[in-house]
Amino acid sequence: MATYLADTNLLLRLADPASLQHAIAANALAHLLGQGDEVYLTPQNFIEFWAVATRPVEANGFGWTSERTAKEVADLQARFPLLPDSPEIFTRWLELVKQLPIHGKRVHDARLVAVSQAHAMEHLITFNASDFVAFKLVVSLIDPHSLVTGRGG
Repeated sequence: MATYLADTNLLLRLADPASLQHAIAANALAHLLGQGDEVYLTPQNFIEFWAVATRPVEANGFGWTSERTAKEVADLQARFPLLPDSPEIFTRWLELVKQLPIHGKRVHDARLVAVSQAHAMEHLITFNASDFVAFKLVVSLIDPHSLVTGRGG
């Protein structure tokens, strides 16, 4: 049984049936859970999810109400275990951003990697592996497409 931390982009595709990657997200998660693997979330996932879900469509968001977003968050909480935040996550995050060339929005990705490290997650599942290139030696990246098609990781 392997352990995976989900990137927020996976959850956003899962929650949006209109997304071209919705079926891939759903099938990849079903594949992992079906073989007894564990997929975890972190509070950061919910913060990022809320930001995108409630942002206007014109600003690359879903334009959802707080009520709809709260329901989706509750559904995700019921489906996936939540890893707690801890001081160790901050310590690992700070080490990563100081040691690697991490700037701007990538600091959020560094925090997911720090969560993975602090909780000994084996893999990070993401549609945006290119966002995590700086961390390839630190965390195993899994593209949901590879789980559905059986090609690569």
